This record gives sequence, C-alpha cells and structure tokens, in this order.
Amino acid sequence: MSTLMDAPNYDPTRDRLIKSTVISVVTVLIVGFFFTFAGYVLGHGWAFSNIPTEHRVNKFFNALEAKDYKTAYALYENDENWEQHPSKFGYPLPRFIEDWTTHSPVNGPITQHHVDISKTDGTGNFGTGTIVAVRVNGTTKVFMYVNRADGTMTWPAPHVLEYN
Repeated sequence: MSTLMDAPNYDPTRDRLIKSTVISVVTVLIVGFFFTFAGYVLGHGWAFSNIPTEHRVNKFFNALEAKDYKTAYALYENDENWEQHPSKFGYPLPRFIEDWTTHSPVNGPITQHHVDISKTDGTGNFGTGTIVAVRVNGTTKVFMYVNRADGTMTWPAPHVLEYN
C-alpha cells in the first residue's frame, strides 16, 4: 500500500504538455468551426467546398472572353477530348458558339466577368450541383449550373440567387 509520502515527484513538463495539447485541440476546433461557416456566409459553400467549381466557371468565362470557343466548350461539356467524339453531345459546337456570341445572355460579346458567389443546389450534404453567379460586362448577372455528378455546365441555372 502506498502512502502520501510515496507519491511521485511533480513533473512540470507533463503538465505543460497536457495544457498545450488541450489548447491546441480547442484552437483547431474553433478555427474549423469558423472556417466551415465562413465559406457559407461568404457565399462559397460550406467550408469553401464550391471554390473548385467557381474556378472552372471562371476558366469558362476566360475562354469566352478570349474567343477560345473550343476550350470553353470543353469546359462546358467537361470533356477535354470532345473533338474525338463530337457526336456524343446533343449540343454541337456551332450552336454553342452561336448561343454564347449572337444570343449570349448579355446580348453581345463577353468582354469581362467576375465570379460573385455560389450556392449548393439539390439534395444531399453537398447537393447535386452548384449554381455560380457571374457578373458579366460589369452589370449582367449570369447564373451557371454545374452538375456534381458529371461536371457539365448548364445555362440558365434552375434557380436565380438573390444578392447585391
């Protein structure tokens, strides 16, 4: 049987290790909590999960501005080898070019754009797709829908996002 006199010596190193571990875990939890909600509040999805989709839509509009319609079409259909099997798509390149030039959502050439916000749409934790709001030529809002399952884009999106 041990007595109080046989107690181990106090080890300040062990106490510091426990204290720093607890502080680190609490800090990581707090930062993770704010990171998760900050993405949602700022309009980029929970934990900024929509950022990769926003980048794809940004590349799409960069290609349209550069009049690189083949690259834009590849991004739209999510198939960089689309030229090897063009009959696979029900939306042919000439129609795509016409829709994004003559009949574009801004009624003219796209000269500038800015990806504003995005929102997850559909069912499930991260939805079946993402709606990305893009301000084109300074004033016109265009809403692109990106399907999570196959990465294809659709315009117009099934919903319009309300924002300033």
